[in-house]
Amino acid sequence: MRLKKATFAGGCFWCLEEAFSGLPGVKEVIPGYAGGDKENPTYEEVCSGKTGHVEAVQVTYDPEVISYRELLITFWTAIDPTDPGGQFTDRGSQYRTVIFYHDEEQKELALRSKEILERSGLFSEPIATEIKPFKNFYPAEEYHHRYFEKEPLAYYHYKVGSGRKTYCEIVWDKKGGRKILEENL
Repeated sequence: MRLKKATFAGGCFWCLEEAFSGLPGVKEVIPGYAGGDKENPTYEEVCSGKTGHVEAVQVTYDPEVISYRELLITFWTAIDPTDPGGQFTDRGSQYRTVIFYHDEEQKELALRSKEILERSGLFSEPIATEIKPFKNFYPAEEYHHRYFEKEPLAYYHYKVGSGRKTYCEIVWDKKGGRKILEENL
């Protein structure tokens, strides 16, 4: 078994960690910080918006069980891809959405998925999600890991209160965004 890595930034890393955790073929999901210039940044440093990092998750997966295509669909359907200033109530460059590709196959699929969404007519605003080569990833402090399990009530209130849960249900389920990706990617 040869495992691969995928790295995604979609605002709050707690929400992305939950989205990928438990998927068949996903071996590990680590919340952390990606793409910036400072080595081993702290949560406080990243939150300042001055390190260049984004909150992200690194997914270790078995490509014989789950494809990168399926991971991309999971990523897109957990975010608002049209928001260049963050995600939901989390504002700032550290909360922007980015797909960090690890190889040419990931790059091609990421670009194609973005193009599908741009042409879909689903959004009135342009797709703001960036697609960039993987540069670095630093795990977040331990208290952030599996927060959705450690503090389920607080996490649920955050996810609902931020507007993420409702947005994703409307855009990706009721308006058929998930189906568009599944049928065209």
